Amino acid sequence: MFLKILNTSIYFNKKSSSAPLAVFRIGFGLLMCYSIIRFWLKGWIETLYVQPEFHFSYYGFDWVKPLDNYTYLLFLICGASAFLIAIGFKYRLSMFIFFLSFTYIELMDKTTYLNHYYFISILSFLMLFIPANATFSIDNLINGKVYQKVPKWTLDSLKVLLSIVYIYSGLAKINSDWLLKAMPLKIWLPSKFDLPLIGENLMQLEWVHYAMSWGGMFYDLFIPFLLLYKRTRLFGFFLVVFFHMFTKVLFPIGMFPYIMIIGSLIFFESKFHIKILKFLKKIILSISGTNNLFNDSKFKLIDIYKIKKEKLVISIVSLFFIIQFLFPLRNLLYPGELFWNEQGYRFSWRVMLIEKKGYSVFKIVDQEKGTFFYVNNEDFLTPFQEKQMSFQPDFILEYAHYLGDSYSLQGYENIQVFVDSYVALNGRLSQRYIDEKIDLYKEKESFKHKKWILPLNDEIKDL
Repeated sequence: MFLKILNTSIYFNKKSSSAPLAVFRIGFGLLMCYSIIRFWLKGWIETLYVQPEFHFSYYGFDWVKPLDNYTYLLFLICGASAFLIAIGFKYRLSMFIFFLSFTYIELMDKTTYLNHYYFISILSFLMLFIPANATFSIDNLINGKVYQKVPKWTLDSLKVLLSIVYIYSGLAKINSDWLLKAMPLKIWLPSKFDLPLIGENLMQLEWVHYAMSWGGMFYDLFIPFLLLYKRTRLFGFFLVVFFHMFTKVLFPIGMFPYIMIIGSLIFFESKFHIKILKFLKKIILSISGTNNLFNDSKFKLIDIYKIKKEKLVISIVSLFFIIQFLFPLRNLLYPGELFWNEQGYRFSWRVMLIEKKGYSVFKIVDQEKGTFFYVNNEDFLTPFQEKQMSFQPDFILEYAHYLGDSYSLQGYENIQVFVDSYVALNGRLSQRYIDEKIDLYKEKESFKHKKWILPLNDEIKDL
């Protein structure tokens, strides 16, 4: 026991060059700033947050709502803080503002959920405790100090988080649909017939579907280890670039490929990052036209950045990682098929594993009179919202309550809300999804098992 404590103490006293954190900070900040600008220019703030009258909420966060036209201000604050992170100005405050604003944006509407949005939120939280402004930052110019070293655990924590994403993604692919049926790639890839060279040929071949399914699984499971070891690092990074750019061509996955490519640079040695910083320095000096901006004589060189209340910070980061290791496994607490009932599916790094399509028709019933009518979903939801609602049970339940409340306000009494819902999963024939005899208006959202979700009449085996 004493040796374990001693080894732990020795590890947390180790230090590394501050250059990798600076490169990571710059890449992260610029990518986030660009992603906010991209989101704005494509008009998605208007179509996803401002125009809809109703927004789907995460359980426990129904108080997080779009801010009407002030939503644009929220995005402006988020983008500006990302740029300040990149240049290292008031880094802690800028990172805190970015974390809050980006996470608020993510929580405003469940319809827009993506794995990499969640990744950015938890990554920005982790970066609150990491001295990524120790070198090559505006903070250095203000404070007149440059820190040559940082605690080694700060770099390793980023590597661990990236590894968690990859390994859990790989483990999730070890199932009969993905490996034995090449689903859902067998559905998606043939639709890419318009791609030059490969669309009409490779994307139509069944063996290609299986090769990409198995290849994707092996890639996710082993890429962290290839990046960790010096002998395989260049090959691993080549695979990272190829894999993510290829998937970028095939699927509309936004900024995720670039985030993972830039993030993978953290695995390289400090000499590599120092060269990047020297290259960036030359560019900045050529633009500014002065050599005084980074004159070493202006700075007090300090050997290592000492984190204030480091023991407390390490405890918080340790708890953070315990949660990251356990949270993706919460689906084990629920019976039934995860891909079907989706209880514990989100926030677990299950990336592009399912293709679900469905339709859900809602019936409003007067319990005493026995009269009823059917709802036109287009009166309440955008086409994108209706599509997402049609096959996700928590969406269906929340929408049922929204309908019940809406019609109650219009003077309807003794309301019951039923749904006629059918869903198809990974190429299977559609089947009834929700028990049509259950009054969803009486059901409450919770972390408990949703018994009103009918079981899948098939089995997806973990291999």
